Amino acid sequence: MRLFLLVLSAALANAVPQEIPWSPPGPNDVRSPCPVLNALANHDILQHNGKDITEQDTIRAMDALHVDKELSETLFAAALKTNLKPNATTYSLDDLDHHNIIEHDGSLSRGDYYFGDNHSFNQTLFDQVKSYWTEPLIDLHLGAKARLAGVNRSKATNPTFDLSGFRLRFSYAQTATYILVFGDKISGTVNKTWIEYLFEKERLPVELGWEKRENIITTADLDSMIERVMKATKEIETLQEA
Repeated sequence: MRLFLLVLSAALANAVPQEIPWSPPGPNDVRSPCPVLNALANHDILQHNGKDITEQDTIRAMDALHVDKELSETLFAAALKTNLKPNATTYSLDDLDHHNIIEHDGSLSRGDYYFGDNHSFNQTLFDQVKSYWTEPLIDLHLGAKARLAGVNRSKATNPTFDLSGFRLRFSYAQTATYILVFGDKISGTVNKTWIEYLFEKERLPVELGWEKRENIITTADLDSMIERVMKATKEIETLQEA
């Protein structure tokens, strides 16, 4: 695994896009509602079976996206809560299916728990979301607009809809994360084709030209991007109410 990550880091740091090993999950592998974690497992950056992921596994995998150690530890701590076994020290990707821990209503690409499948990629729902990405670059406005449309759809159709408290922050974080990891954190923009590729193929968009970010991604970066998505959302809601 360490040798593979060294090879991966070299590939992602190279200015010329290169393919990195990828294979879909096998019959005994597990995956999550999160396309980024699934992509990391499909690339064997996280263990391909998606099971028994430790804190060190998480830190090493997040380093492939240039996420710093502190934020990686925070992400691991959140994921660990989805393992409902007492005194758990690892999590598996399908633990993230547990509703209203990290997984939440109004996802960009998954159905709500109420409808029976909050795990599998839902092309119909994702087509609705990406219809709001009307420019080659997704900016904060388009990202917030797509997210809000998904939330409003869920609110209108799911009688148990709940996006209160920390769930709301996780919802904003979903949009903030794809902009931050795959885009430009200064302008708050990201290549639309990269994000469509990531969600639909659960594969890092290296062959489309994405490269590992030069600047490391910190907790402060994520908090800032979440706040920017929240601000863009409020601006959209204000216009809709006018």
